[in-house]
Amino acid sequence: MEEELAMDIGDDRVEKMEESNAANVDDIGHKVDDLFARVEKLEQRVNEVEQFYLTSNNTQSIASQKILFVKDKEKGKHIPGFKKHQQDLARREAAAAKRMQEIMRQFGSILRQITQHKWAWPFMQPVDVEGLGLRDYYEVIDRPMDFSTIKNQMEAKDGTEYKHVRDICSDVRLVFQNAMQYNDDKSDVYEMAKTLLEKFEEKWLQFLPRVTEEEKRREEEEAEAQLNLQRAQEAAHAKMARDLSNELYEADMHLEELRETVVQKCRKMTIEDKRNLGIALTQLCPEDLSKALDIVARHNPSFPSTALEVDLDIDSQSESTLWRLKYFVKDALQCHNKNDVMIGVGNCHAGPTEPINTTRTIASKRKKEICNALARTAKKRNQKPSS
Repeated sequence: MEEELAMDIGDDRVEKMEESNAANVDDIGHKVDDLFARVEKLEQRVNEVEQFYLTSNNTQSIASQKILFVKDKEKGKHIPGFKKHQQDLARREAAAAKRMQEIMRQFGSILRQITQHKWAWPFMQPVDVEGLGLRDYYEVIDRPMDFSTIKNQMEAKDGTEYKHVRDICSDVRLVFQNAMQYNDDKSDVYEMAKTLLEKFEEKWLQFLPRVTEEEKRREEEEAEAQLNLQRAQEAAHAKMARDLSNELYEADMHLEELRETVVQKCRKMTIEDKRNLGIALTQLCPEDLSKALDIVARHNPSFPSTALEVDLDIDSQSESTLWRLKYFVKDALQCHNKNDVMIGVGNCHAGPTEPINTTRTIASKRKKEICNALARTAKKRNQKPSS
């Protein structure tokens, strides 16, 4: 009866221990999932910072800055004073539009002088194509234009109005160019159009300095706005980069804590486990073998991991070091096997005259020396007299 009770108590303890282990595994699993989700978000932010610095050396037009303000407000919110930049840009655009309106109003005096000329009457209204029987007019003239159409567009308020005085100038030229293109150069309409076009060009040259002055001012304002925004973006992304660095460091520390927790909860390695680990170490490539020795040195500062010849005693290593080595070796060998398959496929047509890789030869020599050291250590251990 006592033996049965002891067995029941033992079974209960085992069951509780298994439940506790399962709970610990679930807890660690949730922490790992949370950490991966956090890292994924950090990677997205890192990509955003990288993209900014990749494109920051390229010249960005003011139009691209407007797109940032108007269409990409979520990213714009990362910029300190984003609202202020929006308001400043809107204020500059409104002021520039008002100045251009004033220039177009002044340009109207030139139009009045041209349209009040005694020869301007044929160009005041659209050409009466049907009334005059001009059946080929639209075949010759792609875009008809007249001064009444220009006046209506100057006074429009529905978004079709002129935005720049040069657009008006272009349409005035088109009025006379159409007339000269359609009519014979000996005709009265041709001569009238040619004369008025010359008068217009003369007056336009006198008016042009006001236009170029405004255009230069607008360019300077756009350059200033672009520079201010660029500086704000750089400051914002520099801060984001610093914050990301701190968060990545914290994530790395949390990951290290989880690794330590897992290692502490691992069972002790058996003699067979250690033997298999020693064999697996000899199968690593030179680069991975050096990393494995670094793992040993990390928890054993006196271990000469960079020496040309080392003695690695598996039995003298701590459990945490052994499990770290086991996880590393497992991942390294799996990755190495995949690479071997890819190399085999890629070199299936390689010839016998492939040159020797000197770096690989030197590394292989170091690997051989380390493997020999492992073998010597194992041999010494086996030669110890039994007590």
